[in-house]
Amino acid sequence: MIELEDMEFFARHGCLPQEQAIGNVFRVDLRIEADLSKAAQSDLLEDTINYQHVYSIVKREMEKPSRLLEHLCGKILYALCAELKGIQKVTVKVSKKHPPIGGNVGQCSVVLARERPTKGPL
Repeated sequence: MIELEDMEFFARHGCLPQEQAIGNVFRVDLRIEADLSKAAQSDLLEDTINYQHVYSIVKREMEKPSRLLEHLCGKILYALCAELKGIQKVTVKVSKKHPPIGGNVGQCSVVLARERPTKGPL
């Protein structure tokens, strides 16, 4: 299993015009389940999932504005699944710091997961 935690981005996601104008801080956590046994033996980057590539996919998707965290989380999830080989399951959590919901809330989050079917593409 590979986890990238506490990736932080400043972005302009949200339903309210002020969220899109001012922007906010978002955090992304993800977990990728994959067979890492070959890399454990070989010590070769090509035998695993490259963390830098994972980060670049997340960063690229974070730069594209979305109104809903659900949509943003889904874009990241599907981009990872489309671009990375060897994934058995991926879980993505996107959190918005201090959301403007009329109260003192540290963050709100959406979590989505996708598992590879036993046959066919992810």
